[in-house]
Amino acid sequence: MSTLTKKRIDLREALRWTDWRQWIIYLGFVGLFVFFAVILRDNGFLTPNNLLNVFRQTATISVMAVAMTFVIASAEIDLSIGSVAGLASVVAAMAIPAFGPFVGALLGLGSALAVGIVNGAFVAGFGVPSFLVTLGMLGFIQGFSRWISGSSPIAITDKMFTDFFGGSDLGPIPGLLFWTAGGVVVGIVIMNHTVVGRRVRATGGNLTAARYTGVNTARVKFAVLVVSSLVAGLAGLLYAGRLHSGRFQWGTGDELSVIAAVILGGTSLFGGRGAVLGSLFGALLIGLANNGLVLAGLDVSQQQMVRGLIIVGAVALSRKR
Repeated sequence: MSTLTKKRIDLREALRWTDWRQWIIYLGFVGLFVFFAVILRDNGFLTPNNLLNVFRQTATISVMAVAMTFVIASAEIDLSIGSVAGLASVVAAMAIPAFGPFVGALLGLGSALAVGIVNGAFVAGFGVPSFLVTLGMLGFIQGFSRWISGSSPIAITDKMFTDFFGGSDLGPIPGLLFWTAGGVVVGIVIMNHTVVGRRVRATGGNLTAARYTGVNTARVKFAVLVVSSLVAGLAGLLYAGRLHSGRFQWGTGDELSVIAAVILGGTSLFGGRGAVLGSLFGALLIGLANNGLVLAGLDVSQQQMVRGLIIVGAVALSRKR
């Protein structure tokens, strides 16, 4: 290879790494933050309490986005996560008075695990598309949660449970922030530095090639769907701890926000690439937009319009993957 050819290759590689489109989620987050900081400077946007509220309000979305990153990176999708969160909160709230906070939390997570096993079995074992399986489970779980709770919220008065699952702060730092940070760190390590992460990306990138290299792709798909439901169950416990109740509505609609956060963060919707840190910033960008639009005094319909434009614009500017 000639020196000139090598220099050209090195230049193309350098340009690839300096392509601003791969950093769009971070640029977008900073740009939106600066925009709101300027126009809402007299509305309390920059107050510490408001900024911490953004973290509180996006914590459950961020936690679920970490698990969803693995699901989408494997070229699957999980539409049932929001309803699973509601189910786990209801089961935990019903069990705590009889069995205590520890067993209540385990039963809440156990209900989420059962859903994940069903999802994984149909997708990995029977080859049913995950979109159809999880869409069906979404409706079933919502109905089941509503039925067992009598359509009413179930109060949680156990202070140990509410403190542990995000209802308390450590000094000025919300407890939910620790759950988010822990989930993101674990997700980054697994995705980028373990065999599991490589197998997930290989499964989503080229299913046939992954099989020929010895990857048990069915096991990978089963595992990511089970973990996704478990993490959604944890999110349900965080909802229950922060809001001091279990309710079937907790998590309703979260699946759309979670998927949007993951795609905004740079994970390919067609599999093969997963960006856990990007998913976190995608969730924060959505939370920041929600917070700023509320402070700006926009009504609900206007907020939905602007949020939609922000998401479409960010995806359109993202690098083609």
